[in-house]
Amino acid sequence: MFVTGEIYHVYSKSIADFKIFNNDFEYQRINKAMQYYQVSKRPGSFSNFLEYGKQLSAGNTNNKLVQIISYCPMPTHLHFTLKQLIEKGISTFMSNVLNSYTRYFNIKHNRKGPLWEGRFKKVLVKSDEQLIHLTRYIHLNPVTAGLVNNPIDWPWSSYHEFINKDLTEDSICEYKNILDIKPDSYKAFTEDRASYQRELAKIKHILID
Repeated sequence: MFVTGEIYHVYSKSIADFKIFNNDFEYQRINKAMQYYQVSKRPGSFSNFLEYGKQLSAGNTNNKLVQIISYCPMPTHLHFTLKQLIEKGISTFMSNVLNSYTRYFNIKHNRKGPLWEGRFKKVLVKSDEQLIHLTRYIHLNPVTAGLVNNPIDWPWSSYHEFINKDLTEDSICEYKNILDIKPDSYKAFTEDRASYQRELAKIKHILID
């Protein structure tokens, strides 16, 4: 059970490591779904939101299920840092996002059945220190997986929002009222750890065994 007002690392993985994000359009689709399903009362359909974007979400800042602190879609899974704002907010948000993408993906790829491996997983964030390290871990996921050499080269995560001084109207994250960070220092904090996290991933099976 999620507690309103608490922050969680929420993670969902595809069935059998099936590749569920294959191109720029599919990554854009899941990022738009995050924005659309973040609010509980949505004016208009998702298809209209895809076309008109922010015009449909304006005025809904007090109608949010969750506060999205950080995120990173990967080829076979999704990472979020979420703060629950109302009862069942995270469960509703995740269910809507995952189900919406499943419907889209199955139609596009002419497939049937579930796309995600059971229920999403969660870990309660208990301290500011844990939170800042969690965001770094999430933003370094593409580097750890060998998809890019630098987190800035992965365009689909919230890393760009963390290291830009001015958030734009397309920003998904809200973290400034929770994390006291400066873009330059956060960039150094994250990228200085990139090589270590990649090497750690290589020997993870040894550590677990």
